[in-house]
Amino acid sequence: MSQVLPAERGLRRVIGDGASVPDGQVDGLSADDLLALYRGLVLLRTYDERSVVYHRQGRIGTYAIFWNHEAMQVGSAFALERRDWIFPSYRESAIGLLRGMPVATVLQWWRGHPAGWWNPLDWNVASICVPIGTHVPHAVGFAWGAKLRGEDRVALVMFGDGATSEGSVHEGMTFAGVTKAPVILFCNNNQWAISTPVSEQTAAPTLAEKAIGYGMPGVRVDGGDVLAVYEATREAVARARAGDGPTFIEAVTYRAAPHATADDPSLYIDEERVAEARENECVGRFARYLERAGLLSEDVAAEIKDDALARLREGIAEAEAEPPADPALVFDYAYASPPPGLADDLAELRRILGR
Repeated sequence: MSQVLPAERGLRRVIGDGASVPDGQVDGLSADDLLALYRGLVLLRTYDERSVVYHRQGRIGTYAIFWNHEAMQVGSAFALERRDWIFPSYRESAIGLLRGMPVATVLQWWRGHPAGWWNPLDWNVASICVPIGTHVPHAVGFAWGAKLRGEDRVALVMFGDGATSEGSVHEGMTFAGVTKAPVILFCNNNQWAISTPVSEQTAAPTLAEKAIGYGMPGVRVDGGDVLAVYEATREAVARARAGDGPTFIEAVTYRAAPHATADDPSLYIDEERVAEARENECVGRFARYLERAGLLSEDVAAEIKDDALARLREGIAEAEAEPPADPALVFDYAYASPPPGLADDLAELRRILGR
């Protein structure tokens, strides 16, 4: 079972430090399961690092970095069944890869190409809502609808600490508590809403303590500990399936990379905290755990990394081979009844683009 370190205000942990804090374990996870978690972590880490490079090369647009958030995404997604749904924010743009979504599809989303908009029914992964927090009511409504239809489905909705200052999040949580919707409200608290620290988002000691106001339990977990995240989410899923309603999970970490490629965090970030977070980042932390357990060798780790890199190279090649989209798509689905002059705007855009 997981270990909770008292000095961290009930912050649930499983992975030790290899010295003074011993490793815990999670019941029900086989050696193959643990390696599957590691493969997921490496895939997302590789995707994130390569996407930053692709942005600098001008091959994708502005990109929201999720470096050191991988444990939250992999651990929570692994606790779900395939029939369950994921409602990501832009910070979880690549979470569909864990369900087999093509790399090219996610890259095209960041390239602004129509091929980057997937059918949610293909993967049980909802479309990304860029406006902060607006997808929380969507997830709650979906979960409540599934409950009303007698379907055995759970919804996982992921958002950042800054989203807890948005009205739509509170509306969604209120509705979830009242209807006992089978939904997990997963907050990745990296302690920064772009440049606004969490201390300016709330006067509450923790975000998890807010859950009581919505009639649901609040759980705090180390967001860099993939096993603790998995176990906490698994318990929340079981609770939802049993008809006991929603759970709020606050996964705590510290943002160790810019908010996005357009951000300069040196203006506001705590450099010492960044250095500490990077030294104990989630992929390396889990790798060391697996090494201590005798489950991960250098050869296996290299094979997993090489496989992830190959998938990224193939994905960008596939994305860049896609022909440019017809500019008319921007206009065709904007209005049910197009206003006068829209055709002239399209003609002007075609003239500027040379097509």
